Amino acid sequence: MREPSSKTHQVTELLDAWSRGDKEALDKLMPLVYEELRRLARQHMRRERAGHTLQTTALVNEAYLRLVDQRRAQWQNRAQFFGVAAQLMRRILVDHARSRHRLKREGDAHKVSLDQAATVSHEQSPELLALDEALKRLEAMNERMGRIVELRFFGGLSIEETAEVLKVSAGTVMKDWTFAKAFMHETISNES
Repeated sequence: MREPSSKTHQVTELLDAWSRGDKEALDKLMPLVYEELRRLARQHMRRERAGHTLQTTALVNEAYLRLVDQRRAQWQNRAQFFGVAAQLMRRILVDHARSRHRLKREGDAHKVSLDQAATVSHEQSPELLALDEALKRLEAMNERMGRIVELRFFGGLSIEETAEVLKVSAGTVMKDWTFAKAFMHETISNES
């Protein structure tokens, strides 16, 4: 997720200009972030079942449209931008999974751990729904821990990048990340 420092700075400057209403900044920004958005989308899609009807390019495009629609966003830096992009991709995939499984019985969903969710299986959408449900419970208990899971697991951000986005210390992120993984594992295990 690391970019050369000058590119990172350029992305941050363009995000700031876009936040201030400069439409040309968005045109300059997208070529700089598109490959990273595709990497994020591929990371998400690797967790999905084979033959998923949503393709990587479609996921990037849908996330891009939602990012552009962020009218009042005050972009602070690239880590925040990619954190929001990861969150949007997660929501898109969860919405897609829900629509595909709406008619299925609720008992069909398989419960998995956070670590297991990172691996590919033949049918991933039920696992994504179980993971999303556990994440919602974590967020209800501790919103920051939920954001940390989202940024680290779904966004692929480092401990330092996550700390920067959340404006907390790296040590706090590490402590919360450790607790959040244990909570998620326990929650998913108890529902199995």
